[in-house]
Amino acid sequence: MNATDVQNAISAALLQGGQSWIVASIVAFLPALWTMALMMHLGRPYVLRTLRRIGLRLGADVWWMSYLLIRDALLLITFGLSFIFFNPSLVANLAFPITAPLAALFLLLALVVKLARRVDDDVNAFRLATVFLVIGASLYYIPLVFSVEAASQATTSQGYAWFVTNFTSNTNQIVALWIMWISLAGVAVVTAWLFIHALTNATRTMAKQVTPTEAATREPATAAQ
Repeated sequence: MNATDVQNAISAALLQGGQSWIVASIVAFLPALWTMALMMHLGRPYVLRTLRRIGLRLGADVWWMSYLLIRDALLLITFGLSFIFFNPSLVANLAFPITAPLAALFLLLALVVKLARRVDDDVNAFRLATVFLVIGASLYYIPLVFSVEAASQATTSQGYAWFVTNFTSNTNQIVALWIMWISLAGVAVVTAWLFIHALTNATRTMAKQVTPTEAATREPATAAQ
């Protein structure tokens, strides 16, 4: 082995090690993002009670807008980082929660409810978004805590070892890949529906607007009447 081969081997090892470290950091940090997203979403009644106590209009507006920006930004960041669970090579080779892609799908459904309906004004839409978020967080928390992070405890019980083996992606690759592909198909369907919904609403909104030419032609007719 010459110097070039040694250099290439070191570079490859650093790249693979860096990639594994980044992915492992994202997987470990996602529970914190899920927790903060749930806290901000479920903390809406507290924010509204505090909002009513603020006498200054500017302070109330800043408080409410800051809450909305932080809450929705947490959801978007969590979904963006969850896209690592739709990479087949990572799912098959690294220890991921086996239902993590489904958790990302339910998070996307919660985001769609927020985009398509007035969650802060419609109690039914708020409840629907809450259900999606709780299901998604449960699908991520349970296999991560009791399977991925507790793999060292699998030797204490045969039944628990079965749970660890079957709910970790790299030890149950076939099921993990099927869940990933089904979840990815669901994400594609939801994204297509959201695109069509946004395009339809934009078309309707533009159709209701009056162009300057139409306004100029209508003014003389209105003045004549």
